[in-house]
Amino acid sequence: MKLRKRHIKAIKRATILFLLFSGIFLILSFLTSEKSSITENSRKPKISEEVRQYQPLVKKYAEQYGVENYMDVILGIMMQESGGRGQDPMQASESYCGERNCIEDPELSIKQGVSYFSKTLDEANGDMQLAVQSYNFGLGFIDFVHERSGQYSQETAIDFSQYMYEQDPDKEKYRCLREGSRELDACYGDIYYVKAVMGYRDVIEAEAQ
Repeated sequence: MKLRKRHIKAIKRATILFLLFSGIFLILSFLTSEKSSITENSRKPKISEEVRQYQPLVKKYAEQYGVENYMDVILGIMMQESGGRGQDPMQASESYCGERNCIEDPELSIKQGVSYFSKTLDEANGDMQLAVQSYNFGLGFIDFVHERSGQYSQETAIDFSQYMYEQDPDKEKYRCLREGSRELDACYGDIYYVKAVMGYRDVIEAEAQ
């Protein structure tokens, strides 16, 4: 009889311990999942309200220049260039007048930026990534790529940046802001421009679904 009572008590203890550990495991799993979700969301690129407010103007000129299917890409470019802030949110002055800060009207900036993107897309034969990187590097990058691989790749972006950086005797003007660009001697432009713009594009596309 005593053995039976001990056996029952042992079973009860084992059951209580099992339920206790199961509860702890479930709580830890939930907390880990929540932390992972928060971390993942914090890593996602965020689209500024300034960029969102310019959507109607971007749409207007995207339709005018026949690139309405690339609306999200153009908004991603604006986000990468300025976050939608300032008088030249598309940072289109150099393609407009050959020097920085000559555009002081956001609508003109958007019109010129969309026009220039349509030109890069046309000269890139529809290679969207090549067109995006050329928005940052200039049209010379398209010729550089066509003479080599024929299409955009991260490697050709680095090669072109290295080439342009090496050719310029005035290296003091380059800030080499991208992590690893100085080590690669690839300080001309932004070698990870496409990756950044595509990240913003993906967020905009996801929000529209």
